[in-house]
Amino acid sequence: MGTTTPPRTLAEALRARGDESLAGLLRARPDLLNPVPNDITQLATRAGTRASVVRALEHLDRFALQTAEALAVAPDPAPYGTLLSLLTGDGLDDGDQRDDAGAAITTALPGALATLREQALVWGEDDRLRLVRTARELLVPSPQHPSPTGLGPTVAEATAGMSPGRLQEILTATGLPATHDPVSAVAALAALFTDRTRMAELLDTAPAEALSVLDRLVWGPPYGEVTPNPTPPVKWLRDRGLLLPVSTRTVVLPREAALHLRAGRAHRVPEPVPPAVAAAATRDPQAVDRAAAGQAFTALSTVEELLKLWNGGGPAILRAGGLSVRELKRTANALDVTEPIAAFWVELAYGAGLLASDGEPEERYAPTPASDEWLDLSAEDRWTHLAAAWLAATRTPGLVGGQDAKGRALSALGPELDRSAAPDVRRRVLALFAELPPGTAPDAETLLRRLRWERPLRGAATPEASTEGTDLRSRLALWTLNEAELLGITGRGALSAQARALLDEGPDAAAALLAPLVPEPLDHVLLQADLTAVAPGPLERPLAETLSVLADVESKGGATVYRFTPGSVRRALDAGQAAADLHAFLAAHSRTPVPQPLSYLIDDVARRHGHLRIGSASAYVRCDDEAVLNEILADRRSTGLRLRRLAPTVLASQADPGSLLEALRDMGYAPAAESAEGDVLITRAGARRTPPRTPPVPVPEGPPVPDATLLGAAVRAIRAGDTAATVIRKDTSEGPSSTRPPGSLPRTTSAETLATVQAAAMTGSAVWIGYVNADGAASQRVIAPVRVEGGFVTAYDHTADEVRTYPLHRITGVAELAEDGKG
Repeated sequence: MGTTTPPRTLAEALRARGDESLAGLLRARPDLLNPVPNDITQLATRAGTRASVVRALEHLDRFALQTAEALAVAPDPAPYGTLLSLLTGDGLDDGDQRDDAGAAITTALPGALATLREQALVWGEDDRLRLVRTARELLVPSPQHPSPTGLGPTVAEATAGMSPGRLQEILTATGLPATHDPVSAVAALAALFTDRTRMAELLDTAPAEALSVLDRLVWGPPYGEVTPNPTPPVKWLRDRGLLLPVSTRTVVLPREAALHLRAGRAHRVPEPVPPAVAAAATRDPQAVDRAAAGQAFTALSTVEELLKLWNGGGPAILRAGGLSVRELKRTANALDVTEPIAAFWVELAYGAGLLASDGEPEERYAPTPASDEWLDLSAEDRWTHLAAAWLAATRTPGLVGGQDAKGRALSALGPELDRSAAPDVRRRVLALFAELPPGTAPDAETLLRRLRWERPLRGAATPEASTEGTDLRSRLALWTLNEAELLGITGRGALSAQARALLDEGPDAAAALLAPLVPEPLDHVLLQADLTAVAPGPLERPLAETLSVLADVESKGGATVYRFTPGSVRRALDAGQAAADLHAFLAAHSRTPVPQPLSYLIDDVARRHGHLRIGSASAYVRCDDEAVLNEILADRRSTGLRLRRLAPTVLASQADPGSLLEALRDMGYAPAAESAEGDVLITRAGARRTPPRTPPVPVPEGPPVPDATLLGAAVRAIRAGDTAATVIRKDTSEGPSSTRPPGSLPRTTSAETLATVQAAAMTGSAVWIGYVNADGAASQRVIAPVRVEGGFVTAYDHTADEVRTYPLHRITGVAELAEDGKG
């Protein structure tokens, strides 16, 4: 096709593009690559399918979408000047369209048009711009789906099927010359509505009430209901064709009349420039970084506490999947946070691969083996792991507590929380943060306005979409603001330097910036006389783990307070520690002397620990001190245990060992469990782990964006297939070439096929072949034979862009290319 010949179809327009332009189309619309089109014609067909066009429209910014909407109500094809006039107006209004706004539209329109062209939504030269038919169908007005511009159908569309007599009545009422040709009558009425002078003269004669009716319809929706006996103003408008009937009770303001009333503008407020994100506050960047680092450390502590909470086996999994409301509330109480925030931490740990189902018949959540590896990392590396998992996750904890489409409650860790738009919204929100100077906190409302400008069609303007899409993106953005603050991505509302590094350079750079801001773990505590220990900062992991067994956490904050109780000391003894071990541990890790009350508490509990022994009979109690057993039997609280004496030092019970152990502890004793061999059983806290698990895979929002290698290969394959489909060839079949359907495979005898490919191999020329592979799939190819022997032809395949060998018996036919076939 010559460079001066305008394209007649979208396929021709795509064929005239360069490889870089085709690659840009496939990059912007990756759904067109699944599978790779055979040729340009198939690419154009696929680019015009409804699902693909809807997906492309949803990724347009507001001004590009407004440009497409203006083309949808413009004549087809439309010159560039007409499109520009629909966006800026005709300049004959009362001046409410400012000159600077028109200049901004004039400046931005070429870029918006280039975007539409690149995505194959618009094609043709500037004097004949065409919106693809499917996009026009989606954006063109109808009673069921009014145009986003608020414009109604044209006069020709609204009067289709109207009787010639009624058309004559309208012409007479408007003072136009009568004509018996309906086409001429419609054209005359449309010409009147598009003539500024004559239309103004007509409206000057309209009653004031009629003008009020037009004012209500002019910016849409253009449809209105009328009674069988309309009011005089409506009758005046209907008689002059300013309101045309759609049904017996519905009228519409025709497009040409509405455009006159709008001064030629398709949109009330064109938005050629993205709204700026305003600053809500400006803070010291170093203070922002320190605040974010402090919250990052809190996030790490919270996730560690959650893992510890579920260490011995977490809550049971609902039959439908996820956590029950009661278990989520219990977890929130244990973490001392609200339930929505608890859902965020649970989902974060799950998304990072630190929690998963244990896979047992009675399924429960438990830490994964990867959680132990995570705990061994430095604080900054643990944080970058969580932050990266959050950025990529499609799990949306903000939905917890809501309902799905069927009215069922959405639970934490449930199967219905994936939202494919979440990663894109999170990254875009943080990118808008990053565009502001360091230390600047953005205004949330202007940030949401910017997001809506960038993706206005998330469910708002196509029949397939619902308004929930736009609302979801706004909610995702608000959740992102809250979650980023919880995670330490932002501090005091502004993006931290470590988060900027994470977005721009990766986890290593972010960890390097965070490391100096994270407090170093301590190797000591401060013991106090009131049986408490104060940790003035984060503790080293071995110290923290041992202390959490020996004492209970009483309060958290800048310093953590632990309290020693008989129950906590007994818990340490149950874990295999001796009293001497506990005394040595406290002396080694306390910066203050070990208080005497604490030493007495440890010795007192240790003296009584294991004095009673619990085994299985169902269960038994044995003790060398008969008086103790007599005391137990005499205690009314032991009645439910149904104890009986088997020997002076042995009692038997019908309760199981675990229940018996807990009951005696509740009675104030300190029994120890023993094995069948009589050895004391040591209970160690938290050893339950799931089998190795991979983190949940994010649900993609669509086909992944192809890399440069795949794009290059796809473009070459499409070009080669197009060459095979469109190359000019000599017709060797019998009869005129017009009798063979276009694109059909050539048919030649075996002898003709062999002779033709041998001749092509000798002359080095290319031929066109029909080929059927081993699976029976037929295709057409352009090959340059190199060698023909043994029933095979070795040739350079222009379609595949490589040398291949073909069995001659699978070639259905061969045809020589015409001399200008490569043009």
